[in-house]
Amino acid sequence: MVGVLALAVSGSAVASTINQNTSWTITKSGATTTYRAVAYGDSIFAGYNGNLFSVARRAAPMVDGEYAVYPWNANLEVVRRTKSGALASDIYNNKIIGEKSYMQASNTRIVAFEMCGNDGLQARSTFAGQSGTCNYAPLDTALSNCTNYMQLAMQAINQYATTAKVKIIANLYYPGYAADNALSGCTDSGTGQKVNKQDKFLPYIARINWRACNFANTYGFKCVDDFAQYMGADYDSNGDGQVDSDALRYVQGESENDYVTRITTTLRSTIRDANTHFANASTSYDYIQSDDTHPTYYSSATISLNIFTGTGSGSGAPAFTQAQIVNGQNPVWNQYGHERMGWGLSTFTPATP
Repeated sequence: MVGVLALAVSGSAVASTINQNTSWTITKSGATTTYRAVAYGDSIFAGYNGNLFSVARRAAPMVDGEYAVYPWNANLEVVRRTKSGALASDIYNNKIIGEKSYMQASNTRIVAFEMCGNDGLQARSTFAGQSGTCNYAPLDTALSNCTNYMQLAMQAINQYATTAKVKIIANLYYPGYAADNALSGCTDSGTGQKVNKQDKFLPYIARINWRACNFANTYGFKCVDDFAQYMGADYDSNGDGQVDSDALRYVQGESENDYVTRITTTLRSTIRDANTHFANASTSYDYIQSDDTHPTYYSSATISLNIFTGTGSGSGAPAFTQAQIVNGQNPVWNQYGHERMGWGLSTFTPATP
């Protein structure tokens, strides 16, 4: 199945998890106030870079924070409470609930979360290893658990993040999309045939993503549609009059079944593996690292993690000047996976803190 994220040590779906918690303050010259953005999640928000004891500094929450410092004329502490390899239940129980104090701080203005990627990856790995008759129960369980914990997470954040001006969920992109265009090792009980893995997994991710954005509307959250941003080109490739990444977006009021049909059938030909995200018809960028799972990032700068506690911190000026941010976009906003996700988060940043 799909997943937004992989595991602590590698892209393989195993049950190991590791805390990767960071706090980085983006300092703006002349600012006298510091606000906080809190991000809960797994290795995506952690900024997984293949190393257990460091993470990419410019993961999506950091990118989002950098966009806020100029309009707010303030410093921004970006707190990432993340566990690489964690299932949705783990993120909910041990991060969002267990570490709720981080969003309870009076200077908190942004709270974001992502989850479910590892539920999907583990279900996909289980399915890929099957022989004989296909068992779809692990995929159904992942969908059910994801649905449950996304909703619980929003309820909890609403309860505890009382000073947040914006609350955001980021939905799932589909890493390994091209690789999944292959037949399963098992056979379907109804047809007696092997199934195309991409055909089987895509409707599951579509249902998870519709529910993420639908719950966001219910609970007063914003929804960053990473699937549309990663999997659709930034030009109109099929001549329907819409930029692909816009056409693939969740539309409030559309039913779940209609959304699934639009993603899996109507616009299926416009979905591309995020390893080749097209900015235009002739220029593409790689949004996925070599593990075919995690987002790419701008800059090799990292945050080191304590070998015993899994925590790291620091501070520094924004990577881009205010003059470099034009129409709310830095110069590399669509060239790397984390930059694209961070920009997506930033589109919901309120004008004032």
